[in-house]
Amino acid sequence: MLPSLLKWIVPWEFSWVFLLTFVAVAVLYVRGCQRVRVSMARQLAFWVGMAIVYLSLHTYFDYYAEHEFFMHRIQQVLLHHLAPLLIIASYPGVVLRAGLPLSWRIHALRPLLCSWPWRVVSAVLLNPALATILFVAFIIIWLIPSMQTLAMLDWRIYRFMNWSMMLSGLIYWWLVLDHRPRPPGRMTPGLRVLSPGITMTPQILAGAIVTFSKTDLYPIFEICGRAFTFNVLTGQLVGGVIMWVPAAIIESIGGLLAMRQWLRLSRSGRIKSKRWEAQRRAARLAASDANATRDEASGA
Repeated sequence: MLPSLLKWIVPWEFSWVFLLTFVAVAVLYVRGCQRVRVSMARQLAFWVGMAIVYLSLHTYFDYYAEHEFFMHRIQQVLLHHLAPLLIIASYPGVVLRAGLPLSWRIHALRPLLCSWPWRVVSAVLLNPALATILFVAFIIIWLIPSMQTLAMLDWRIYRFMNWSMMLSGLIYWWLVLDHRPRPPGRMTPGLRVLSPGITMTPQILAGAIVTFSKTDLYPIFEICGRAFTFNVLTGQLVGGVIMWVPAAIIESIGGLLAMRQWLRLSRSGRIKSKRWEAQRRAARLAASDANATRDEASGA
């Protein structure tokens, strides 16, 4: 029993960079939870998302992802959709910031956030159009058979593939699940609700193409050695369905969470429509005219 369990816990390909990054984020979150109040639901969402990331990248699960197409699709859906959605839905930014020592926040974090390189990088990476395009593009690019072959033959490209999927997912869901109105949020609440439906469409089409293909699109898994012995086309069909149905369900849940934030902003009166702005300007003009008339009368 114990050897079997250790087999799954021990990483297939050990990475100091991943381990140190994972531990640093976990420590910051624990420290932050001791300083700010965080609900149990938010903590649960964060830790489940982190556990999914660790399971996908730093356990023996990664071996199956490298040796079977449908397992690789499960890994990519977890890294690109589910784990980022859970982590961002926990709204960990304030907690992680509170986990930093005060001196680090004052002398390192604040100058960094005010620096022009950071403003340029954030303006590019957090641009809603670019983030949405990259969110979809990384799925399509790594589905191209030639790109999949490169990733499987070079461990550096393979790790870049996994990190690009996860980081693009984190950035995208950060924009979609933003709890603030625009501005300062970068997307309007309505667009946040519609966006998952837009990004879902090309993924469904790609999943359908893979599902109904009658040829082996990814023979690289045969070269690497398949982990299971069932029919190749069956495994490919299962992989296509995984990126078709579960991925679409996860994005639908993300859209519902964005809808929830939209309704919350609307109930609190924080969404200012064009009609509201026009009425506000008219009220200001009326008040200004009334003040001017009163001043003239008092002067007379």
